[in-house]
Amino acid sequence: MAELNKAIDDYLESLTQRNESAHTLRNYGADLREFAAYFSPPGAEPPAPADFDLPMLREWLAHLYEREQKPATIRRKMASLRGLFHYLSREHRVRSDPARLLRLPKMPKSLPQSPNAETTNALVDGVGREDQDRPYPVRDRLLFEILYGCGVRISEAVGLNLDDIDQTERWLRVRGKGKKERQVPYGGKAAEALSAYLAARVIAPVPDAEPRALFLNHRGRRITDRGARRIVEFYAAYVAHDSSIHPHTLRHAFATHLLSDGADLRSIQELLGHARLATTQKYTRVSLTDLMRVYDGAHPKAKD
Repeated sequence: MAELNKAIDDYLESLTQRNESAHTLRNYGADLREFAAYFSPPGAEPPAPADFDLPMLREWLAHLYEREQKPATIRRKMASLRGLFHYLSREHRVRSDPARLLRLPKMPKSLPQSPNAETTNALVDGVGREDQDRPYPVRDRLLFEILYGCGVRISEAVGLNLDDIDQTERWLRVRGKGKKERQVPYGGKAAEALSAYLAARVIAPVPDAEPRALFLNHRGRRITDRGARRIVEFYAAYVAHDSSIHPHTLRHAFATHLLSDGADLRSIQELLGHARLATTQKYTRVSLTDLMRVYDGAHPKAKD
């Protein structure tokens, strides 16, 4: 095995030991394999990690720009590369860390898009109707109630276990980024959906069933991120007739609607599990944008 590929394997194993998410491991693995393949001539092995310098890494960065990849994608690929060389430097497997000098592309400042409260509630209320002929309608309804009613990420929702739920006090124990735990309340609608789902929930009699998981697929195993996303995509198209709605849209809607109804920004930060208040403050810009749209359309002086 080439030394670079061995280094990548060791780095990914270190991330596994740190309990990084399967999503992170999958993306970082793909990014770093792509990096190694780029520097692998036909029939030859890539350079050893110690042979890489800043110009070589900048060549890789230029290649990504030439392929017109999105800034967010480039930043993730650079983050995986920085992580690899930081690990190798810490393990004294390279003399220096050239990746620390890479400059990342700036992210465009875009406001999160979310449907209004009426549209979002109509979508959630429309999930699981009999005319939709879905195999697990009560599960799907609970998924939407959790995503919109609690503002959790899709990975956090599918990661929930039965023992993470306090049905008496209506709290969820949520494991977020970096395995940080937080408690999130859920309301009456979610409580009703939860009771209906637990009453209908059946554990498949198979060896690899996961009875602790809240959301199960047809094999009795924990539903995957991808599976949950497909559920949201189906109902977004079928009920709301809007294919742009995805799981994170419901998280944006949760925060935006709370803020619009007067919720405290610090409380929203806690509910979302944001480490920095600045991350949550983008929703204030959304509210101000909506306010200006109303003003521009309604106030006579705005039309002068």
